[in-house]
Amino acid sequence: MKALICNEPGSLSLIERAEPKRGEGEVLVRIRHIGICGTDFHIYAGKHPFLAYPRIMGHELSGTVEEAPAGSALKAGDPVYIVPYLSCGTCHACRKGLTNACQSIEVLGVHRDGGMAEYVCVPERNVIATGGIALDDAAMIEFLAIGAHGVRRSGLTEKDRVLITGAGPIGMSAIIFAKARGADVTVIDTREDRLTFAMDRLKADRALVSGGTVQDEIDAITGGDGFDVVIDATGNAAPMQQGFAYLAHGGRCVFLSVVRDDIRFSDPEFHKREATLLASRNALPEDFAEVVRQMEAGHVPTRALNTHNGRLEDGVALFKDWSRPEAGVIKAILAV
Repeated sequence: MKALICNEPGSLSLIERAEPKRGEGEVLVRIRHIGICGTDFHIYAGKHPFLAYPRIMGHELSGTVEEAPAGSALKAGDPVYIVPYLSCGTCHACRKGLTNACQSIEVLGVHRDGGMAEYVCVPERNVIATGGIALDDAAMIEFLAIGAHGVRRSGLTEKDRVLITGAGPIGMSAIIFAKARGADVTVIDTREDRLTFAMDRLKADRALVSGGTVQDEIDAITGGDGFDVVIDATGNAAPMQQGFAYLAHGGRCVFLSVVRDDIRFSDPEFHKREATLLASRNALPEDFAEVVRQMEAGHVPTRALNTHNGRLEDGVALFKDWSRPEAGVIKAILAV
């Protein structure tokens, strides 16, 4: 089968390798669509904290069942999406139902080879029927679930004023699900094109360009109170740290971002606010189900989010092009 492998930072190759053999309890999936994630671009750039090379990337995946275990509810030809988090099922976190925080988790395309290939084998519990969702849209379910999980972690309601820092795909997913809960949403980013998209297509209530006047603008928006919820999706330590200054007393800060750096904040400022800091890692089955519900209800503008398309066999050249900021990628999808 064909596969796209990242040999080392900045080096991709289209290779041939043996088709995987289905193990006990596994489903063999014929991959049809692969969403390209910020994680993949970080791997390509050598910036991912949890990865060893070489690696076949790809964890935003949809396809059709090629072969399923005897007695499975899945059958050959079924359209499916893949939950790429392979949890052990037995550790402390898994026993509590927190499979996203499994102590020995393996994420497809990160800890083990992923789905930028014609076929992949995964446990049956990680293969979910798409229902009526088109396969190219289904390849976006995973990244949307990341935002849905972070929003759910925040506990926000329609009474909250929410600031989302970073208007990349993950930040956009957080906007979608914060708006689905009826919150008032402000988004901050350096790129005016993404802020315009967030306002026009995702219905953010207002947008701020990062810079020296932002604190004054936030004070004006909130009457000096700050935001009830700050969700960071920048992937950058400096704005993650700055976000604490934007919190209201009693506020909650959620880090969708993960970086190699230490994150520092003023304990007196954090303490006097009685603030809450939450990490948000991956997603849980209920988050994937929420994405599907919102898609089926027409609340996710999938056609607008999917800005770039290509074929797996052209992936080496396309990946280099799509990784440039000026390419304007929101979500790129490779067909197989």
